[in-house]
Amino acid sequence: MDEPAGSVFGFSANLLDGSAIRLEEFRSHVLLIVNTASRCSFTPQYAGLEALYRDYRDCGLVVLGFPCNQFGRQEPGSAAEIGAFCEKNYGVTFPLFAKIEVNGPHAHPLYRFLKQQKPGALGFLTGGRIPWNFAKFLTDRAGRVTARYSPATQPETLRPVLEKLLAGP
Repeated sequence: MDEPAGSVFGFSANLLDGSAIRLEEFRSHVLLIVNTASRCSFTPQYAGLEALYRDYRDCGLVVLGFPCNQFGRQEPGSAAEIGAFCEKNYGVTFPLFAKIEVNGPHAHPLYRFLKQQKPGALGFLTGGRIPWNFAKFLTDRAGRVTARYSPATQPETLRPVLEKLLAGP
């Protein structure tokens, strides 16, 4: 089945355990897609992301974490180390993916798409580059990218927009 041009559901990625998953599996869910890192000043946002996931997963929210080592080499660990860190320190239960790049010629196709859909405030000047760890993209249930948030945006502040998206079709 062909996806609409503006949907994330045509993409796939590898989970931390190396198994491939198609984003199609999250059809009809609201997605919060975040590039993450374990040694960043924003790393405590894992707690807020997990809280959102636990509070809203039964309503259809899925948080997707994509570890990335492109910013200050703040995600140097192996997949096993990343998973253990997130579970031990933040109780993360939302899906975590294998390390990817989000900028440059080796950027994951999903992130190329996300940046094209929502290039950000200076997108026309920066090519939509992700500025740092914990940039956030939000999709509606149809897989359309509805918003992009800066790394400094605290997950808790997204509750009103999440509730609105989760209440919609």
